[in-house]
Amino acid sequence: MQPTATPPAADALARVLDRLSALAIGIAAASLAGLVVVQGWQVFARYVLNDSPSWTEPVTLLLLSTAMAMGAATGVRENRHFGFFLLADALGPRGHRLVEALGGLVVAAIGAVLAGWSAALLADGWDVHLAGAPLPQSINYLPLSLGGALMAAFALDRLRRRPASAGGAR
Repeated sequence: MQPTATPPAADALARVLDRLSALAIGIAAASLAGLVVVQGWQVFARYVLNDSPSWTEPVTLLLLSTAMAMGAATGVRENRHFGFFLLADALGPRGHRLVEALGGLVVAAIGAVLAGWSAALLADGWDVHLAGAPLPQSINYLPLSLGGALMAAFALDRLRRRPASAGGAR
């Protein structure tokens, strides 16, 4: 059986998703760097200036949520997430393909649920102001919603790109 060429539209989709993954990891890295700066300022202001700012805790939670959600989505794209590979390998090629497909569907479903409910919670609390920072109370759901959508898209793309005869390759 001859391998079939990947359609140009599929290649374009893969390139777009690769760029989204790179953007997500860049956002996660910037969030972690921002987290260091905000917490550094918190410590300096509290112990040197004796004037602890109220905005640092909500901003820290937002940055941490952003780093986690974007990093998790990229982990799905790069297949560097937690998994039970010993079980899949012990099942043989057919069982491995089945478990891999089922795992991809579960990740896609979890990402979709995370995106949908996070978006609903984001919209629900958008008009309520956060104590300590000039942000909406539900702002922490924004990165969770985006990360969930990316997880679902990346998991579905992994399933699409997986060859039907892919045995035990990871």
